[in-house]
Amino acid sequence: MKKLQQTVALGFCTALLPVALAAAPQDGDREFSLSGTGSSDKDFDNSSFGISGDLGWYTSPNLSLGIRQSVNFADIEGEDASDDFWNGSTRGYANYHFGSGNARPFVGASLGGVYGDGVNEGGFAGLEFGMKYYVLESTYILGRAEYQFFFDSGDSAEDNFDDGAWAYVLGVGFNF
Repeated sequence: MKKLQQTVALGFCTALLPVALAAAPQDGDREFSLSGTGSSDKDFDNSSFGISGDLGWYTSPNLSLGIRQSVNFADIEGEDASDDFWNGSTRGYANYHFGSGNARPFVGASLGGVYGDGVNEGGFAGLEFGMKYYVLESTYILGRAEYQFFFDSGDSAEDNFDDGAWAYVLGVGFNF
């Protein structure tokens, strides 16, 4: 019985090998990903969470261009609902992916705007890096970190680079 289980397991792994080797998207492929983020203090009195969706297109097997929408909610302990904040951001992005296997690290940049409660509405630019790990031929797990700096004009962009913020996400994505 044990030999049968080993044979079935080996056959299953062998069948998945072509899927693992064919993980890289091709020119013209699209991608969609949905990611989440969150944080809380040690007593869970002050918490925030957010969701981010990406829609992109591959102009080559290594370069993707797209648009990203994020929505965030923060619940800050206080006496009334005015301590709850909603905000969002919309931005375009470009990412360069390395390799062609299951693990595909990437670096990129984004440019867009932020709006909502508790934020200074305006523009922001960002640098990002991350990893896509293909668990199936067209399905991947995504981890990304972005350094964003905010500005109201070209002069303030240069001045505000040191006063930026980090944004982190973990999610799942699909190529189609």
